[in-house]
Amino acid sequence: MNFWEQVTGSDLNKDWQAFEARAAALPQDYRQAWQQIKGGLMLHGDFTGRNLTPIFDGVLGLMETTAAEGESAKEALGDDIPGFCAALVGGDKDHRDRWNYRQRWREQLNRNVARKLSRLGD
Repeated sequence: MNFWEQVTGSDLNKDWQAFEARAAALPQDYRQAWQQIKGGLMLHGDFTGRNLTPIFDGVLGLMETTAAEGESAKEALGDDIPGFCAALVGGDKDHRDRWNYRQRWREQLNRNVARKLSRLGD
């Protein structure tokens, strides 16, 4: 990848198009799981999502292999897709705690900004 591709993000567009093409070739239950996995993993990405590209590639590889073996998505990935995603990125099984911390920090930041903005208006 050259500098221009990295700055513009065109390398990520190519990767995502390839991922979506691979996912479209999967059976319906796997495509539904893919949608959930994308949403679950994006919570753990950095600003660009580049850190998740190898993980998405690996998940699609797993899904392609298990679909070719005739397993259902539920058999391959389990019932808890958010927990599966948290485990993939090295998080704990109880991903809800992490979400609660993020939510609490977000609310605290919003309160602090609102307080400082109200002082400026006075």
